Amino acid sequence: MKVAVFSTKPYDERFLSAANREAGHELVFLEMRLTESTAFAAEGAGAVCVFVNDDCGAGVLGRLAGEGVRLLALRSAGFNHVDLAAAKRLGLTVARVPEYSPRAVAEHTVAIVLALNRKIHRAYARVREGNFALEGLLGFDLCGRTVGVIGTGKIGLAFVRIMRGFDCKVLAHDPYPKAEAEALGARYVPFIDLLGASDIVSLHCPLTPETHHLIDAKAVDAMRDGAMLVNTSRGAVIDTRAVIRGLKSGKIGSLGLDVYEEEEGLFFENLSDKVITDDIFARLLTFPNVLITGHQAFFTVEALTAIAETTIGNISSFERTGAALHPVSVERLA
Repeated sequence: MKVAVFSTKPYDERFLSAANREAGHELVFLEMRLTESTAFAAEGAGAVCVFVNDDCGAGVLGRLAGEGVRLLALRSAGFNHVDLAAAKRLGLTVARVPEYSPRAVAEHTVAIVLALNRKIHRAYARVREGNFALEGLLGFDLCGRTVGVIGTGKIGLAFVRIMRGFDCKVLAHDPYPKAEAEALGARYVPFIDLLGASDIVSLHCPLTPETHHLIDAKAVDAMRDGAMLVNTSRGAVIDTRAVIRGLKSGKIGSLGLDVYEEEEGLFFENLSDKVITDDIFARLLTFPNVLITGHQAFFTVEALTAIAETTIGNISSFERTGAALHPVSVERLA
């Protein structure tokens, strides 16, 4: 099957090509993002392969269907950027990668927690300038601290397991509590109670209408004074303006982000020679107690291998049977 792969980076081509070696699909790698104006590049392809910042709205899907595309293969777990109702109406199958390496994201989350707590990002810059003073770098022992975990899917569970290894107390919140989390020592509590009792709050929930801006002004006010907030899930789970107000007031003691609600056009690109015009993002960068990485939590050899293999598996299954291995649809979400 001919597959148009949008938003291709060198690592995408490397891992997808390796996974496709036996399957033998015709992969056409395109650096451009998928938009209404670039959908023409899928002409002649039976499938398109897209990433999280590609436009998969109704207009784009209509153009793809007009080009003969029958499968939208997401190389991500999240699918909030896809208009599933439009896909159904147009007869497009949507497939995703339901999991790849939960530990990759969980370990990156822990890296952010450690870096923020011990001010590693600030210490690194100081030492390179010959400044070995310790003032302003004071951290705290993780042992005995309370960590609140919002969302206990596979990534959340992996994070719970690691934080219990630090002898942290773990509180959890999830509409579907997991016995495995409780077996690890986590205790499920209401959302507001978790915010008020946690020294560190870590977000591991999907982006849904219910979780959009879950951390809003009310949630920030409910947090323990000076708490650390970390988000490696989806950017729009946080109301960035409310969090900035929390940083300015000192209510939030430190903030770690690997995602940002307006990251499209920023993340995954080299903008080092350009002016960042997003004033909200630029404001975040002014805080010394904020650490931001560019949506790299998933970025390990193991995760990229799993993403590529599952993506190719979805395409191969669809070609053989007309059904993807891991479909996503309006009906399945109902």
